[in-house]
Amino acid sequence: MNVGFFGIQYSFGLQQTAVNPLYSFLGAHAEQLPILNLAGPITGLLIQPLIGAISDKTWSPKWGRRKPFFLIGAILCSVALFLFPFSSSIWMAAGLLWVLDAANNTAMEPYRAFIGDKLPENQQTYGFQMQSLFVGAGITLANLSLFIFQKYFGGSFNSTGIPAWVYYSFFLGSVCSIASVGWSVYKTPEIPPTEEELQKLKEENQNRNLFSPFIEIFEAIKDMPKILWQLALVYLFQWYALFIYWQFATPLIKQTIYKVSETDELKASKILEIAKKGAQVSTTDLNWAKQISHYVEVAVGQTGLMNGTYNIFTMITALLLVPFAIKYSTKKVHVVALLGTALALLALPFIHNEYLILLPMILFGIGWAAIMGLPYSMVSPDIPSEKRGVYMGIINMMIVIPMLLQTISFGWIYKNLLHNNPVNAILLAGILFVMTSISVTFMKVRKVN
Repeated sequence: MNVGFFGIQYSFGLQQTAVNPLYSFLGAHAEQLPILNLAGPITGLLIQPLIGAISDKTWSPKWGRRKPFFLIGAILCSVALFLFPFSSSIWMAAGLLWVLDAANNTAMEPYRAFIGDKLPENQQTYGFQMQSLFVGAGITLANLSLFIFQKYFGGSFNSTGIPAWVYYSFFLGSVCSIASVGWSVYKTPEIPPTEEELQKLKEENQNRNLFSPFIEIFEAIKDMPKILWQLALVYLFQWYALFIYWQFATPLIKQTIYKVSETDELKASKILEIAKKGAQVSTTDLNWAKQISHYVEVAVGQTGLMNGTYNIFTMITALLLVPFAIKYSTKKVHVVALLGTALALLALPFIHNEYLILLPMILFGIGWAAIMGLPYSMVSPDIPSEKRGVYMGIINMMIVIPMLLQTISFGWIYKNLLHNNPVNAILLAGILFVMTSISVTFMKVRKVN
């Protein structure tokens, strides 16, 4: 039932690793990256709770309740992934990111609710951690594809400066998205409602109108269990920090390992552009510009390798966390995993070797395995089953609001408080993860037998 998460997460993996470098290839500056990533928070804020509320009130004998939404999302995602590398400008890429993120959000939370619908409470930790395993697998393939394709097809560009290897990664993602979700839709039946539930659903739908999903979202927020409010504080620190990492991992690698500043990158880009137009450029300047351009490409591939590494360990540890959660409590395991993630982020700026920098990614991968599964199993017992879709959408609102705050605020913070230094950005992300782990200790988790 979780296979479709593989394709959805391949797409998210490309968003984490490839979209921001693609913006850079098209001429974007580092301080523009947060605002160019506005699509993720906005579409997640609007689409996931709406889709969740609508899916709660949906039933088709042929298609089920949740499956139509992740199938539609997968189709749109495949189309957007195929078109993305053909972007001819920053704003075309930004527009396609909106479509891509809307499609992913259409698929995501109905899929979370699908697991809650299918499994009894004492199996939900395994179910959500199995999703973490497929999260790791999908993102691993996305990041390793960038690294491998860059190794074998680096140096070839189109007229807008986008390397050929970017195309191959996005094309592979297009296939993975529809194929894996299609497999889950085809192979996994949903549990049909009882006659009583079906009759209640028909009566409720007779009185529904265009505004009903919005009303249901506001009512669900008003009646939200206390533990979800506690989770919102955790997610405020956590997802702000993660968005910083995804946006500034490559700028960090350029600076700390390959000694390339943004000024060097812009200067090299201008020299290569002038040379392409036939202007006279000295051999020394041209060779320097080509070397800088090469390092920039390699840095993107290195980021893909780092992200692929942490997702490999997400796959390895996702299910291994379950017996520890059963023995020591889900909350304690989650606190330790988040502290490990903080340590990993705080260590990254001080490592200047492309191989040694993979070591902190082990801790990051364990943390990511916890992040993608344990919070859902912690709060799921407190969520009413008839409102599972809308509450999974509200949980996603808790994710995207910090992301939205980051996209709006962090460009100014990066420029004026962090002195345009990616090292400072990653260190701030590590500090925020320390605060995340402290916040988890205040959550009141109901014990499930």
